[in-house]
Order: sequence, then structure tokens, then C-alpha cells
Amino acid sequence: MDMEDKKAGKVCVIVLNGRLDAYSSNKLDDKINSLIDNGCQEMVINFEGVDYISSSGLRVILSAVKQLRKNQGDVKLACLKPYVMEVFDISGFTQLFEIYPTEEEAVNSF
Repeated sequence: MDMEDKKAGKVCVIVLNGRLDAYSSNKLDDKINSLIDNGCQEMVINFEGVDYISSSGLRVILSAVKQLRKNQGDVKLACLKPYVMEVFDISGFTQLFEIYPTEEEAVNSF
């Protein structure tokens, strides 16, 4: 799993590429926590390059939204491929997150 973080105004954006599985979810968790510790309140996670997500990946995303929402922040998701969207659907996560077709739309929704 490769990841890149960047800023779009005040929004922190994480762009993921690869498989979000048990191994790589720890890396993502560390990245998210680092951004939050450095003051990030509004976050977009771009899944454009993700073709697989495991339950541990879902756990990390859920943890991030809980942390940010308790401090009046939020996480929005962008660019989910059909298989990843199906996993979010089946797990009920589509009810918890705002999901956008593009990174730009997700960023602009803040």
C-alpha cells in the first residue's frame, strides 16, 4: 500500500494506492493519527487506487471518523471502485460516510 497526504486548503487528503489489508491498515492508522495530532479536522480519503479492503481497513476508517466527529470534524470518502463500494455497502458503512465520485467534490463538500 502506497499513500500520499496533501492539503487542499484546510482539508487533509490521503490518496491510497494498493490493498488496504491487515498489514497496510496499521500504516494508514498511523498516518491518520499523525494528521489528527497535527490539527487536521477535515479529511478526505481518496480510494481511487484501492482494489481491496479488509475488515481491518474498515476498522481504521471507522476509528478515524469517530475521532474527528467527536471534535466537530469529519472524514469524507472519494473515488471508491465498485468492489470497494460493495464492501462499504455490505458492512453498512455507506450510511456512516459521505461518499463522492471525485476527490474535488469531497474536498469542496466541506
